[in-house]
Amino acid sequence: MPKLKTKSGAKKRFKITGTGKVVYAQAGKRHGMIKRTNKQIRNLRGTTTMFEGDAYNVKKYFLPNG
Repeated sequence: MPKLKTKSGAKKRFKITGTGKVVYAQAGKRHGMIKRTNKQIRNLRGTTTMFEGDAYNVKKYFLPNG
């Protein structure tokens, strides 16, 4: 069997924590900040953990060695 390669796009977007959760940067802050409320902008800061079902797929298909 050949080695499984990590998807290069996934390694830039996701990180696996020590406990095995997947962390990602929140979407929606690239442009168009004028039309968003200050509360929205504030809540989109930083990173968040991915839902369990989505995280399972990311770890299985995109980050097999992570």
